[in-house]
Amino acid sequence: TADPRLVYNALPVKSVSYEEAAELAYFGAQVLHPIAMQPAMKCGIPVRVKNSYNPSSEGSVISEQHDDDRLVTAITCKRGVQLLDIHSTQMLGAYGFLSTVFGDLEKHKLSVDVLASSEVSVSLTFDKKQPQEDIDNAIADLSPYATTTLQTDRAILTLIADVDRSSEVLATVFRVFTAQDIKVL
Repeated sequence: TADPRLVYNALPVKSVSYEEAAELAYFGAQVLHPIAMQPAMKCGIPVRVKNSYNPSSEGSVISEQHDDDRLVTAITCKRGVQLLDIHSTQMLGAYGFLSTVFGDLEKHKLSVDVLASSEVSVSLTFDKKQPQEDIDNAIADLSPYATTTLQTDRAILTLIADVDRSSEVLATVFRVFTAQDIKVL
């Protein structure tokens, strides 16, 4: 359910879908690389992941679908993330704005982890592998048509869950965040 090195009461997960496993791998689980799942997904071959420190344990099976009715499969955390907020009223009703933004990011070979957008702003994240100089240069390229704010030392908290139950998951998560006074950016 989480990295046992970080969460003392994490539980093993008996089964996960290919999509859940790919999300887990991308956002923090270090057991399996996301690309390693592609052949199994393509051919519908189940994959069993075992704990090398406890080979007698059952492990987890990765297949087309998981077989239980859990609300959240697992939680991952990716630390050392930078959050870039891009704001421009030129976005309002315009076409091509995001293309221009991503052209500037591409020019500096920056890869975006997560993106959220509204009518006049875009927020995106870069992981710690992105060179700071490239991020700074991209921000300079964005400055003629947008204001930017860069926040460092952020984290991406990912809940791997059934998309069909997103409303229920989000309601539960925000209730907990509110109770714990956790701010969401």
